[in-house]
Amino acid sequence: MSAPVFRRAIAADVPAIVALLADDVLGAAREKPGDPGYDEAFAAIAADANQFLAVVEIAGRVAGCLQLSFIPGLSHRGMWRGQIESVRIAAEARGGGLGRQMFEWAIDQCRARGCGIVQLTTNKSRGDARRFYETLGFVASHEGMKLKL
Repeated sequence: MSAPVFRRAIAADVPAIVALLADDVLGAAREKPGDPGYDEAFAAIAADANQFLAVVEIAGRVAGCLQLSFIPGLSHRGMWRGQIESVRIAAEARGGGLGRQMFEWAIDQCRARGCGIVQLTTNKSRGDARRFYETLGFVASHEGMKLKL
């Protein structure tokens, strides 16, 4: 297997990213490949210096993705936070350590940006994901809440 390449996503990656997002029970119900909203969202993400939509390639093919958001805040003496979302590894690439490598890379990006904490949320139905995040050192210290609009 060739070495993974971590990089900023480009517009041409959007279909592959959306396919990854749609490739599970939760994603299949909410994602709609080909919807023009993805291109609009990508343009907004790409234009925002505090957003980093990342992909990992194996042999020139997108095998994973995540979105980093760098969030300034007043609490904790003005500490920045790195938020990780939309994490996916292609089904055929799972189990070989790529997810761990991707998180190590993402955490390094947060450190380089001066973040004092990295946070994420995971759907309560994703038990395997939660266990994986715990092996990386993440702690379920807060109860997250969402309000759909």
